Amino acid sequence: MEIKSRARNGINQGIIFLSGVIILLGAVLIYLFILRGVFGSFNAAELLPNPGMIKDFLGGGKPAIGILYSKYTENMLPQGSTWLNDNINTWKKVLKSNGYSFDIIADSTIELGLESKYKILILPGSRSLSDKEIVQLKKFIGNGGSVFATSGTASYSDNGKWRGWDFFSEVFGLKFSKEISNDEVTKIHTLRGGLPITANIPAGYPLRVATWDRPMSVEVLDPRTVQVSFWYNYRLQDGLTREEIKKSAGIVYGTYGSGRFVWMGFEINSIIGEQEDYIYFDRLFSNSMDWLAYKPIAFAKDWPSDYNAAAILVPELSSNSNIGSLLGILNSEKVKASFFVDPSLVKYKSLIQSLPAYGEVGSLVDIGYLASVNDTINSLNDLNTQYQKLVNAKTTLEGLTKSNVIGCMPLYGIYNQNTISALIKAKYKYVFSDSLTDRSVPKTLIRGDSLIVSMTKTARDDYEVIRDFNLTDPEFQFYTYQEDVDRILFEGGLYVLKLHPQYQLQPQNIGVVKEIIDDLKKKNFWITTGAQIENWWAKRNYVEVKVSKRGDTRVALTVSNPGKDAISNLVIQVDLNEDASNINLSAEIIGTKLAHLEYDKKNHIVYVYINDLNGGDSRTYYLDYTKPNA
Repeated sequence: MEIKSRARNGINQGIIFLSGVIILLGAVLIYLFILRGVFGSFNAAELLPNPGMIKDFLGGGKPAIGILYSKYTENMLPQGSTWLNDNINTWKKVLKSNGYSFDIIADSTIELGLESKYKILILPGSRSLSDKEIVQLKKFIGNGGSVFATSGTASYSDNGKWRGWDFFSEVFGLKFSKEISNDEVTKIHTLRGGLPITANIPAGYPLRVATWDRPMSVEVLDPRTVQVSFWYNYRLQDGLTREEIKKSAGIVYGTYGSGRFVWMGFEINSIIGEQEDYIYFDRLFSNSMDWLAYKPIAFAKDWPSDYNAAAILVPELSSNSNIGSLLGILNSEKVKASFFVDPSLVKYKSLIQSLPAYGEVGSLVDIGYLASVNDTINSLNDLNTQYQKLVNAKTTLEGLTKSNVIGCMPLYGIYNQNTISALIKAKYKYVFSDSLTDRSVPKTLIRGDSLIVSMTKTARDDYEVIRDFNLTDPEFQFYTYQEDVDRILFEGGLYVLKLHPQYQLQPQNIGVVKEIIDDLKKKNFWITTGAQIENWWAKRNYVEVKVSKRGDTRVALTVSNPGKDAISNLVIQVDLNEDASNINLSAEIIGTKLAHLEYDKKNHIVYVYINDLNGGDSRTYYLDYTKPNA
């Protein structure tokens, strides 16, 4: 009996041991399954602490950013100058506000090669550097480090003698053009859209920069360097637009060896203006730091599908003129236009009734003339008068065309706060203006629970090209328009071409309109109407995009639409910021509608195409990939 009892006990212990092993293995498998669900593909080595992690833990972690306080540069300044110290203090404030830790380092730190413990080096106004520093900085960037620099980096030696632009040209791939004159207190600095470091900043945004430090203007010479902005103002300055933009870069980013750099031709404490300027500069700064730190960056593209920019043809009809030639071109080119019509032309009923077949009709309304820039309230009609004029125009034109009229253009191109309130009350959805200082993409104006989309004249029209410039040769007319087309394409904005029957629509000039349309098609512009732009922009404006790294080879992308209406043809651009292959897209929640993706291997950018993102919907996608060098 005792023998049987011992056997029975032995069997029980074995079962218990085996069950424990099975449970342990199950727990490990579940743990690994959870880890894979969160971080994607990984290997066991990633789960184990490495020497670097242990060192950081025991030492409390080391700042990954070093800010150079260049005594060599300070020695060049007039005695008692606080210029460099002020710049350093601004950098410290901006970095702290963005949650970065940093060290202030000396010239000797770089000269001795000790900068290698940092991932990012910041060189604020470091004009004077030693030969040893230049050698070490080239090594640092070439071996994979990142540099954020401003102004004429290393253009002087450590003893204050002029060195030239050799470092500038070799490392940043730039050619010095000129210093910006301080004749004006501030200078408009136009930002491009559709780039990783301008993510979530309106294309063509006019950043205001103080000129007291005489900012720099440069030209990009090397394809590894990307131009982000330009100083040239086509409205106020002479010159050929294409060439002047090319020669007036003020912000660039790019690569040198295995490393990266961002360069700005001005100090960051030179940004002045309204609150909006500081908000967008903060985004520019944050995006730049993320790019230098190889973090993923994502944003919704401004235009649907694969379009690079958008365009609207805006014929303005305030008198009875024959526009049959234009209608023929629109028909043959299969494009639509936005006709803004003076409702007093009601006696030309047949003309107005024919227009909806060629696009849409908007109202051209006299709401008063702006006699003084500082007197908009008194010079324009009062709120009630504007409202009545807008309602009457809408009613008249809708009665004639049997179609909705949702767009308005003030006769003299100017509106005020009363106009916005009157337009919303009269149920208009967008307004055109002749603003000279706005961005090159639409802007949503919100009043309480209502909104209206504002679009501005972003290019020179035939008043300027033919009437003011006296360009009667169609070839010169086209070239002038094309300069603006290329500028808007560079910015990624909205090209608005206003046309008048007495100028560009005359028989001797009408052929230029066809050439412009062909040029827009060739350059992948979305040629559409104001109503379609408003419909798209009102929806796209609600889209929110968030991106984060999950593990070594997974990026989580969340796209939300808190608006009421569904949006289609939405393209999300994700800069992975590292080499990748075998990219796979999956969803966080089973049953989520998957998106189509395309990968630009050269630039490490994934394009995620999303259709039917309903109002109130939010989707989280996982982008899993492998590293070619792993």
